Amino acid sequence: MADKPNLVHVQIFGQTYAVKAGADAGYVEELAAHVDAQMQEVSRSAGAVDSLRVAVLAALNIADECFRLRADLRDADGRASVKAAVLARELAAVLDEK
Repeated sequence: MADKPNLVHVQIFGQTYAVKAGADAGYVEELAAHVDAQMQEVSRSAGAVDSLRVAVLAALNIADECFRLRADLRDADGRASVKAAVLARELAAVLDEK
């Protein structure tokens, strides 16, 4: 019989949601806390009270954060690749000298 996923109750912007968490309920709670914090911030800064509008603006903020982190990761990966190539050439030069 398959294990039943954990059902976690989380609060986001004053609403309670039951979410299937799989094995890591804490992770789902952390995600929900992040979404709630984003929605609270949007509500405070934009003065919006309509929960749908707040949710859409928070989703845009979270998507922006995600896209920026992806770009940072691509940049870091590119820098690491360049550094690895330089080190490989330097190592090959040292080994050729022997």
